[in-house]
Amino acid sequence: MHHRFTIMAAIIAIALPMFLKSGSLATELLIFAMAAIACNLLLGYTGLMSFGQGIFYGLGSYATGLLVLNFNAPLLVTLLGSLVIGAVVAGFVGWFSIRQRGVYFVMLTLAFSQMFYFLAYSLVDITGGDNGLLGISRPSLEIFGNVIMEISSPWQYYGFVAVIFLVVFAVMQRISESKFGRTLLAIRDNETRAAAVGYNVKAFKLAAFVVSGAVTGLAGGLHALLAGIAPLSSIEYHVSETILLMTVIGGTGNLFASVIGAAAYVIAADWLASIWPRWMLLLGFLLIAVTLYMQKGIWGLIERIADAIRQRGDKVRSETLDASKEQA
Repeated sequence: MHHRFTIMAAIIAIALPMFLKSGSLATELLIFAMAAIACNLLLGYTGLMSFGQGIFYGLGSYATGLLVLNFNAPLLVTLLGSLVIGAVVAGFVGWFSIRQRGVYFVMLTLAFSQMFYFLAYSLVDITGGDNGLLGISRPSLEIFGNVIMEISSPWQYYGFVAVIFLVVFAVMQRISESKFGRTLLAIRDNETRAAAVGYNVKAFKLAAFVVSGAVTGLAGGLHALLAGIAPLSSIEYHVSETILLMTVIGGTGNLFASVIGAAAYVIAADWLASIWPRWMLLLGFLLIAVTLYMQKGIWGLIERIADAIRQRGDKVRSETLDASKEQA
């Protein structure tokens, strides 16, 4: 199962350059796919609807921007910085948030999101305030001073991000199928029973938060290098909403579904924007349709179609077998 979904993710990464003309759009798709995968670990596997994903995404962007602008740090160091800051802050936010359930958990993560947004807005000397961090260069991939890969052009950078995306997906898929991932599912389905059999529910939730925050922070860092800026909008709660929407559109409880959800959202948004300036209205109707008729997301629709085809094939084979018996 692990290898099947990883291979499917690799096929998408290879196929995108064949179908998308813009390397930046293709790169953005994979970056948001990583963020949606991280969100799915919380929502689909742990049952936690967090509106704090934008915190980790935005701080990852800022961390990368600050490391590049102030320290001229190597590429891998900047991305490691975004991953670490995402994990650390997720641990902080998660430590408080997991003590609440349901709507109170959602409200607490939303409150943290607003708090970090206003911190970013106020700390002008660090974050650039309303202007954000501008002029973030994209350093070459170097190891011990030797240039391994140039990533200055959009498609070169896409190749670099695609490799990171596949590594992240394989690791997250492994996590979801491990004992840790199965325990998260048990907590999602029945938290009281999971605690009764001896699992430290809060520790597992916090660990899921840290992993999700690390991957989301990495995605934010990659996006800052893509755009060349770390804008204030990257830490707004709207980013959390967007990541959640991608996760729900694709389908929860399956990490590959998050890749589909991110692809559907990014491509649909780009296409609708070219049709009408008020494309968000059209996107809203599309999301309403998904909510009403595809409650398990696009992946759920694909599974239903596959089941229908399989049942139809079984029926045809059964009828053929019965007909052959009658003739005999």
